[in-house]
Amino acid sequence: MRCFAILITAAAVCGVVAGCATPGPQATEEQLTRAGTLIEQAEKAQAQRYAAPDLQRARDELRSAQAEDSKASYDAARSDAESAAADADVAAARASEAEAVQAAREARQGNNALQEESGRGTVSSDLRTYPPASPAPAAPPTESVSPRNTPPAPASAPAAPDASPPEPQTNPQ
Repeated sequence: MRCFAILITAAAVCGVVAGCATPGPQATEEQLTRAGTLIEQAEKAQAQRYAAPDLQRARDELRSAQAEDSKASYDAARSDAESAAADADVAAARASEAEAVQAAREARQGNNALQEESGRGTVSSDLRTYPPASPAPAAPPTESVSPRNTPPAPASAPAAPDASPPEPQTNPQ
């Protein structure tokens, strides 16, 4: 009899533990909220434009999860919410990938345009038709000239006034 009581007690403890281990409505609400948030993030990432089927599937699964939750069918609601979250995540990833591909395509087109412009702007082919320039004449050597011993100005230019003070004149008487 004592063995029977221990067996019944063990079965009751297992039942209580199993009942506590099954997530209830609170866990389902958390998963529904997470799925809804992931769907919103996918929409902001332009998933409607680049991954419409995945986004629509996520929305449908979220509606199904909400319907199951309202029927207190928490396991089915959790399963649908997890599927909705996964599909929303896939939609956001595909949208990000499509935007990255588009940005790369635009960058490549810009690079091609720059290369074409630089190809049109080269003057190397034009330089072949002109003769090379003659070398510049050598400059004459410069001499050191003192201010009193300045060379006379050319005839065409007026003479510069002497900046030095006049020398005193002596009277020879």
